Amino acid sequence: MKDVTFGQYYPASSFLHRMDPRLKLLFLIAYIAAIFVADSFCGLAACAGVLLLAVIFSGVPVLKILRSIRGILFLVVFTAAINLFFYSGPTVWAEWWIFKITQEGVLFSARLVLRLVLLVMCSSLLTYTTTPVALTDGIESLLTPLKWIRFPVHELALIMSIALRFIPILMDETERIKNAQKARGADFETGGLVKKVRAIIPILIPLLLSAFRRADELGDAMDARCYTGGKHRTKYKKLRFGWRDLIGFLLAAGLVTVVALMRVYGWAPL
Repeated sequence: MKDVTFGQYYPASSFLHRMDPRLKLLFLIAYIAAIFVADSFCGLAACAGVLLLAVIFSGVPVLKILRSIRGILFLVVFTAAINLFFYSGPTVWAEWWIFKITQEGVLFSARLVLRLVLLVMCSSLLTYTTTPVALTDGIESLLTPLKWIRFPVHELALIMSIALRFIPILMDETERIKNAQKARGADFETGGLVKKVRAIIPILIPLLLSAFRRADELGDAMDARCYTGGKHRTKYKKLRFGWRDLIGFLLAAGLVTVVALMRVYGWAPL
């Protein structure tokens, strides 16, 4: 749990940190679309190259970005194993009982793993280089057209920002509760599955109480500051597009175009 990176912010003054949060959100959407449009290793390699370029210009240590994969490591291994043993294809490499390993299954599993890894790393890079306040402002600005149908855009953006901010806080709280229970003699490592599930209960109950207490304190703090939602609110920092955002837009558009052309015309052999 100490290695959970999603929702954390890495303070720096890099090229990526200074970009407009709206453009970074749109870039993430375009990047995710490019990942799933790419049906070859060449297309995924192009996506990985763009991500590597973004990491270099972000100023965030590469190890921090790679650490974000730990949270989905089980999901990646489980998904890859399922597709590896049950994906059918004409080129069979090995077969035993109901399990079958084919060349097509290996290639499909490898592409799936790359997609998941790139998706998590890019999402983590967004939260590393964007403060919760900037992320809230960016989401609210992008959803502004929905205000015409009286949709609570500001409230939705605020909820998403608070949820992202509370992820590392609750993880730290879980670690503290777990260490406190261990100091009282609790055992979370040994025993079967049923025993381990029962051992989680002494963690979940204090964690829920702590989450409700923090939510209540946050509500009181917002009331004390006369928070009234998004109506007639002004911004201390107004969002403006700059030359960095133009570069990011051109890079995202170029990536999506290249990946789409690879898929349509079959330029990549694998």
